[in-house]
Amino acid sequence: MTKDVIALTRRMPDPWAMLAGLLSGGPDNLVDTAGEGAVVRLCDEEGRPLVSVEAPLLVQVAGEAERLLGATPPPLPYWWTEARATTGVEEAEQLAGTFAARLAALADGSAWPPAAAQSLAVVKTEGVSVAPTPDAAQPAVDVLTDKVAVVIQDRPVIAMTAWLQDAFQTAANSELGLQIVTPPGTTLSPAVRGSLSNWPSRWVVRDERDGYYDGQSGAVLRWQDGMFAPVAAADATADDPRTPVAASYQEVTDTGEQQLAITFRTVHPADERLVLGGALESIWRELTGEPPAGWGTAEPANLPWSPRQMTDLTYERAPEPTWFVAVGTPDRPGLATVRVSRTKAGVEEYVTLMFGYGPDEEPPLDSLPRAAEVLATRHQLLSMLVQIRKARRDLAVPPRFEGPGVPLAFVLGAEEVRQMPGDRARHTPLAQPPVLLGPKARPAMYYPLPGDPLDLSGWQDFERLVRHLKGA
Repeated sequence: MTKDVIALTRRMPDPWAMLAGLLSGGPDNLVDTAGEGAVVRLCDEEGRPLVSVEAPLLVQVAGEAERLLGATPPPLPYWWTEARATTGVEEAEQLAGTFAARLAALADGSAWPPAAAQSLAVVKTEGVSVAPTPDAAQPAVDVLTDKVAVVIQDRPVIAMTAWLQDAFQTAANSELGLQIVTPPGTTLSPAVRGSLSNWPSRWVVRDERDGYYDGQSGAVLRWQDGMFAPVAAADATADDPRTPVAASYQEVTDTGEQQLAITFRTVHPADERLVLGGALESIWRELTGEPPAGWGTAEPANLPWSPRQMTDLTYERAPEPTWFVAVGTPDRPGLATVRVSRTKAGVEEYVTLMFGYGPDEEPPLDSLPRAAEVLATRHQLLSMLVQIRKARRDLAVPPRFEGPGVPLAFVLGAEEVRQMPGDRARHTPLAQPPVLLGPKARPAMYYPLPGDPLDLSGWQDFERLVRHLKGA
């Protein structure tokens, strides 16, 4: 049975509905709060949490329940309420399911997964024993060692939920890695993938043949020395420490699907009239004809697209950095993450953006120079890299090998070009000259690259270009 249960309801769960759900374990369970009241917890007699319940979230963006849960939600807007049971306690899992079932019945909705939320009966929890603090003190962390925090998830898509963000932050503050353990059918949201890049953080996939393997590299893993770590191949040596690759990771089928991936940085003067998110909206419009559908500070993205609201929240959190996720419509899969931070140069936005295309769809490659010019002339672009890769249209990251992206273009902002000596930015070792963007007196530079998804030699051209631009 899953340890996460979610109620999707037409009406906001009012206090009486929440109370009815919280009494799922009978009147003797203790109720506690955490996260400045944003999390309500049902606890055992020792005050240790059995079930943690997030504050209800109003979702106003189409397609998020389908994308992250494979569920059909009520009509927009609807309320998303998550409950997480303590790992390894059967009664806690039953309690979370009953809580969601009661909430769905009282607030007019449904619960996910359906199998976990079928009973409205009181769950007997007398004498139940749960993990001691500190393991149980953090709702999202299941195992804690001196090296890693381990999160066990059983959802169709591992998304950057508020709980998972909290787990990442808790691990980082304690100088620990975060390891996410999932069953084989699970995928990652692109918003999570980048946060697992620092060792010893990793995505751990359970597998019938090899036990466990890394969902991003395929390396076979074992629990050793307080964390999941790669095993050595039978013929490995100190000079050649090879690791076997899981057979499941290598089972790849070419579906003809592609992704267009773009990363860029902009920097703006720290001005009270500044509105953030304009660069992302501009390039989204240039490549799809419409703005992002929604945004949020976690997944699901729950708010209609609004650069002004994003800006207001960033100002409230300053000088601390702010992280956002933006999503597209169900018929045009798109996802971006935005990190806004204060630097000596001003307010910097670092954006990763991707769109998915089916085998019968052509990525809008002809629109890329125009999109780059808009960023360079209107949004203080520093640099931009465009890649194309063979990968899923729905943007979900599977625990299978996906070919790396290959570079289509690199863009250097006008200020970066201006600071280079002589004509270094104009005359490069590439066969194709750069395209000048914007005013001739102060242009940005667009460097086309081969961009064949089957040919990785484009990275050699990109490396030569970067070395040249740096003066190496």
